[in-house]
This record gives sequence, C-alpha cells and structure tokens, in this order.
Amino acid sequence: MATPSERAERGKAARKRAPRSSHGRWIPSSQRPDPVAVLERQSVDRLPDLVPIRYGRMAVSPFAFLRGAAAVMAADLAAQRHTGLTVQLCGDAHLLNFGVYASPERTLLFDVNDFDETLQGPFEWDVKRLAASVAVAALQNGTTKAKAHRAAQVTVESYRLAMRGLAARGELEVWYERIAEDDLMALAHGAASRGRLQERLARARRRTSLQALGKLTVKDGTGRHIVDDPPLLERVTDVDRVTLGKIFSDYRSSLAEERRLLLDRFRFVDAARKVVGVGSVGTRCFVLLLEGRDDGDPLFLQIKEASASVLEQHLGPSPHTHHGHRVVSGQRLTQAAGDIFLGWMTGPEQRHFYWRQLRDMKGSAEVETMSPSVLRDYARLCGRALARAHARSGDRIAIAAYLGGSDVFDRATADFALRYAGQNADDYAALGAAIAAGVVTAAPGV
Repeated sequence: MATPSERAERGKAARKRAPRSSHGRWIPSSQRPDPVAVLERQSVDRLPDLVPIRYGRMAVSPFAFLRGAAAVMAADLAAQRHTGLTVQLCGDAHLLNFGVYASPERTLLFDVNDFDETLQGPFEWDVKRLAASVAVAALQNGTTKAKAHRAAQVTVESYRLAMRGLAARGELEVWYERIAEDDLMALAHGAASRGRLQERLARARRRTSLQALGKLTVKDGTGRHIVDDPPLLERVTDVDRVTLGKIFSDYRSSLAEERRLLLDRFRFVDAARKVVGVGSVGTRCFVLLLEGRDDGDPLFLQIKEASASVLEQHLGPSPHTHHGHRVVSGQRLTQAAGDIFLGWMTGPEQRHFYWRQLRDMKGSAEVETMSPSVLRDYARLCGRALARAHARSGDRIAIAAYLGGSDVFDRATADFALRYAGQNADDYAALGAAIAAGVVTAAPGV
C-alpha cells in the first residue's frame, strides 16, 4: 500500500498530464457531434409515446436542457485532457441531482441523489458538470456573467477545500462523514433564511409513502388502487402474477437478508407506469404499491430502467454487466447512507432495472428562484457534498495534492463553466430549431 506522501506525489504528477490551468479551455472541435443527434440516438430504445415529453421538458429553459443533455456533455468532456485520478462518478452531477433524503435512522442527510449514469472516471468530470450547471442556472436567473463565474468558482473552491480537509483524516472518519440537518441549518444566514430552510426540511419529512397514498391512490368498491393520470401515471392493469412473482424474487435476492424479511411482510396491491425527471423520460419506470400491516401501512417502490451509462462510450464498460447492479453499487459506494430497499433485477425482454423507495423524505432545491447569494451558498454545499462522495471511492490524498492550496483549479474550472454555459445555450437553441422545423416532436407543458 502506498504511503500518504507517495499518494500525494501521484496527485502532483497528474498535473503534467492535465495542468490545472488547462481545465479552463473550451473550444468545440469541428468533429463535435450534433447535440440533437446525440439525443435522438438515446431515443431509439425509449418508449416512443414518451419521447416528445422529454423534448418538451428540455425545451423549457437552458437549465432544463442541460439536465437532459448528460450524453452531450459526456462527449464534450471526453474530448478534453483528464487527470487519470478516478473516482466513482455520479455521472450527472448537476445542481438538482443533490438534495435531502432520510437515512435508515430517519435523519435527514444532504447528498448526491441520482446515479443513473454512475461509472468510474476522472474526478473532474463531475466537478465540471456541477460548475457548468451553476453557471447555467445563475445566467438563467438573470445574474451577470461575472457573478455567474463567481458562483461557479465558489462551487469548485468548496470542493477543493473539502477534499483537502478529508485528505488529512482517517479512513473510517472519512467513510462516516455526512452532511446532516444540523450542518444545513448552520449554513443558513439570518432568521428569514433559517425559516425558509426549516420549512423545506419539514416539507421533505412529509414526503413519505403515507403521503403518496393520499395523493396517488383511491379506495373504492374494488379496494385501493393507483389513480390513472395519463400519460404521467398509468395503471398496469394486466400484471401477470407469475411474472410479478419472478420479478420480486430476483429483486429480493439483491437485498441484505434482514431486508428480505422486511419486504416479505408486505403484499402487492397495484402498479403503474410513471414518467419521471427530464433526462430519464422515455425510459421504463413503474411504481408499485405494497401494503404492510393494514391499509394504513403503505410502501411505494419505484422500479426504474437502467441502461448503459452515457459515460461508457468514452470510458469503457462498467465492471458490472447488469446496469441495475451498476447503479445500486455506485449509489451504495457514494452516498453517506442508502435506501434500505435499494436493489436490482432483470425484467421482461431482459431489460435491467433498479428499485428504491418512491418517497423517503426526499427534497430538492428550487434553483430557478434562487438569488445570487443563495445560489452561491447552495452551490458551495453541493461542492462539499461531491467531495465527500468522491473521497469514499477515489484517492482523496492524490486528488487533494493535485488540486493544491491555490485557486488555480477553481478559476480554470469556473472559466470552463462560463464558456460551457454559452455552448449549452447554443445547444438549447439547436433543440428549439429542431422542434420548430419538425425534426423532433415536443409535447410542451406535460
């Protein structure tokens, strides 16, 4: 095993492969793939009736476009130099893929919360996507380029300082590190800010299966069932009990033994297809309603299709041949605490899926309404959370040594973020033009 000083030297050596100042560059090559073509290739294996909803949601704003364009940015990042300092990447580390959720002990934690694209890769790919999302959000909210640049730089500075702090700590201490509710409250400035944060946390605590029972179901003469709300929520009325039994058995086997016992105490009630997110629209996603002790003891599970990560085309295949396993493994490795029902299975047509609770006190920020100062504070928090996530799977000492004590990497990555925000605006306009020309079909407002 390498010593801390040897690991630090490895990090400094990476500056020769990718000087810290080099991260500020962004000049699209003449061979850059057409962004709409990249999105269209993703649509080939998606449910055709839902693809227009995806385009409609991406066409809402530049930030919405960025959310759905992880594949576009992955190709752009792959065209740049990289450090070779690998971590378990989130793969889609934009601002809205962070948020609060409940630990198994029912403590609210703040962390990365989306892992559909997770894969091993250069740490800076996540940092650059996060910084770019900050710049895009800031500009969309009407701030100046200078303030957008500052917000992006604050994000990267927070990541660097957190990583340097983690590099000096012991292995178990790093593994148990988390950002909990008390840490969030300490970041709120002033009574008004603390009040707004307390309300958002209280709202997250109310987002449970019991709340979903009241919003998504109805009880009539035939019993309790999920309410149809097409095309966003459509009951699966022809559930094959044999198929369902096999699906549950396969999923059950991916859980720890004590959680299998817990799952066995619930019975199946109903299922529905559900449209989720922006970039995920068109992939196969379902919600299952289970019942425990009685009608007032519900459990909603979400079953989401897992396809190849958009990063695999550029970084090589995952060591996990099952993409549901890839997502679950990446989430378990990266998050400070995980969903007790997180698991995976193979569904009909040999498609890969992963399972998790539909609502487990999950909450996310409203980035589009943030003032410049609030956006900076939130971005700083996301940078810290990303560093904590990367420190669990990567060589935090090497990464910290690469980043160093100066702001060279911070400023360069902020330069990139602002330049890439301009590229994202051009790509967003290209999607709008394609929709107007009838090249792709969008369903707005769904």
